[in-house]
Amino acid sequence: MALMNFKGRNIYYEVNGTGTPILILNGIMMSTKSWEPFLKSFTHQNQLVRLDFIDQGQSDKLENSEYTQSIQVDIIEALLKELKISKINIVGISYGGEVAILFAIKHPELVERLVLFNTTPYTSPWLQEIGRQWNAIGKLRDGATYYKATIPVIYSPSYYASKLDWMKKREAFLIPIFSNPVFLDAMERLTNSAESYDARNGLDQISAPTLIVAADEDYLTPIANQKELHQAIKNSELVILPGVGHASMYEVPLLFVSLVLGFINTLETKYQI
Repeated sequence: MALMNFKGRNIYYEVNGTGTPILILNGIMMSTKSWEPFLKSFTHQNQLVRLDFIDQGQSDKLENSEYTQSIQVDIIEALLKELKISKINIVGISYGGEVAILFAIKHPELVERLVLFNTTPYTSPWLQEIGRQWNAIGKLRDGATYYKATIPVIYSPSYYASKLDWMKKREAFLIPIFSNPVFLDAMERLTNSAESYDARNGLDQISAPTLIVAADEDYLTPIANQKELHQAIKNSELVILPGVGHASMYEVPLLFVSLVLGFINTLETKYQI
């Protein structure tokens, strides 16, 4: 557990384990704590680096500010310098995947391998409208309504139906958080930071071997988004998870861990067959 000073703001991060380093980047509503269920597996042979982006988790908030995801890219660069890491494997999901793409475009020399779950090459009008509706509902300051607007849609219908007891516990845990104006304001800023995201013109600059993972019941970043990434990133592979939604790491945790560690830790990326 540590804090890094970034332009006068505190950025929270954690480093666990030893071995080949992996930086894992949060989805928009996540924090370093969200990865706790995976910590044992990810640190068995690897060094795991987690951080809270600005306005996330235990990092500072940028009250009354507007920014784009470029600030998160600069935070990653500063963190790697802080940790004296010259090259890193990056795993990102959703918002974190978008930031990972922007980082890999800006700093291709710093990225060893790239893993993108449920990620899009740009914020489509569809996704923009969803974000604007989340923000409008957040202004109501009603945690239960915000939960119902944001959480069910990130899971596949089949998973949601089969995990109703777990979902109710999740709802009871999240509603107090979603009722906190500080959290809701931070979520609005994070959501706004992604509205202008469009990496399509730079995807051909990504040089790291890349694994793109899509879920065929992802209704926030549909499978067509990952197919577009695969077509544009020259050294990429595409895996499609059947019957899985946007929160793929929670729906199929064994597959999530296996895909990440298998892709990052395999010794070679090219084979003579």
